[in-house]
Amino acid sequence: MDLIEIIKQDYERFPSAQTYSIYADNVHFRDPVYDFHGIDRYQNMIKFITTWFANIKLELHQIEPIGDIIKATWTMTWQAPLPWKPTITVSGWTEFRLDAQQKICAHYDYWHCTKWDVIKQHFRLA
Repeated sequence: MDLIEIIKQDYERFPSAQTYSIYADNVHFRDPVYDFHGIDRYQNMIKFITTWFANIKLELHQIEPIGDIIKATWTMTWQAPLPWKPTITVSGWTEFRLDAQQKICAHYDYWHCTKWDVIKQHFRLA
C-alpha cells in the first residue's frame, strides 16, 4: 500500500490503531509542545493522548508529496480533561520526511496558532 494511503487511514482512525511500522526507529518528532527522538516515545505520546483526552478527531484536509517530503494539512479537535470539558481545536500541517528506506524519519507538526491560543480555549466563556 502507498505510504500516503496509509497516512490517510491513520488520520481517519487517530489515535487508535496507528501504523507505527511506517516510522524509522529513531524518528524525530517535533511540534510546538514536544521535541524527541524514537518510535517508542512517539507511541507513548499517542498513549498519553488516548488516556487523557476525549472525542479526539483528526481531520485531514490535504496530503501531497513535495519532493522528499509529504505535507499534510489538518484540524484536530478534542475535549480537554477539565470538569467543564472544553472542546479544543488546533489547525496546522505536518511535514513527513522520508529516509532512504522510505520510512518516516521526521514528523514535524506546525500549528496555525500559538500555544497561548490553545491554552485560552480551555477557559472560553460559553
